[in-house]
Amino acid sequence: MFSFSEEFRERLCRIDSSPEFFEYLTKPLRKSIRVNTLKIEVKEVVERLSEYYRLEKIPWCDEGFFIDSDNIGRMMEYKLGLIFPQEASSMIPVIALNPEPEMLVLDMAASPGAKTTQIAQYMQNRGCIIANDVKRGRLNILISNLQRSGVINARITLRDGRTFKKFENTFDRVLLDAPCTNTGMIRKNLKYARIWKKRDVDALSRLQKDLILSAYRCLKPGGLMVYSTCSFDPSENEEVIDFLLSNTDAEIEKVDLPLKSHESFTEFDGKVFDKSVRKCLRIHPQDNNTEGFFVVRVIK
Repeated sequence: MFSFSEEFRERLCRIDSSPEFFEYLTKPLRKSIRVNTLKIEVKEVVERLSEYYRLEKIPWCDEGFFIDSDNIGRMMEYKLGLIFPQEASSMIPVIALNPEPEMLVLDMAASPGAKTTQIAQYMQNRGCIIANDVKRGRLNILISNLQRSGVINARITLRDGRTFKKFENTFDRVLLDAPCTNTGMIRKNLKYARIWKKRDVDALSRLQKDLILSAYRCLKPGGLMVYSTCSFDPSENEEVIDFLLSNTDAEIEKVDLPLKSHESFTEFDGKVFDKSVRKCLRIHPQDNNTEGFFVVRVIK
């Protein structure tokens, strides 16, 4: 049986010490898909797949389904771009973002493209998505996923997300699915527990604060930004949102979806956060039998 390092376990216990939390951390993750409505209707895919697989509707996503298949990548529906394998909680940030046709949308850390393709289908391929990533090596998979999904309203850019601050008041929507320690993804890959280091948490928290200020600055007044991570750590989540609230006029809007969640932290590591962080959506694995996730809607 896999065991966490003493330092990591102590950190996790400060976040959630319940037996269910640790049970679900190492429990196999359910597979899930999102139907790509740019190419096909949800009903048609359900009819096709139900002949061979058991599908269960994801409560918070009209196009999302849990599926009892370990070979989604080999399915013809995947190869044709009719479905996209995407973890159920990973669908929440774009639902919260609520992009609409004809908008100008920035996906600041886009690769591998699951959320970018989800944005495109909600925009009905109308308007423009700037799909950005900072690492050249990650762009090929992003481009491949956009092409297979039939996305035609995206433009790929290779930039450090912090440079978008110079495009002040430009975008209708901004998604910052920030680089993080990926502790919420331990169910998918235990390596994230093996490689965890506190210094990485601190370094990423500093980067996330720079990125969220950049994302907020390039958002239009009245526009909507979503900040998300697949990390449990308050230093990467509530602390980052507190930093934004302390340095801007941002307002937090509650994400209202049919799912269970945990209360956000109002203090951690001796730091006290703005009371508005209570509106953040914090999801632990045992809440909905998914990955861990953190999602925040920010209004400018």
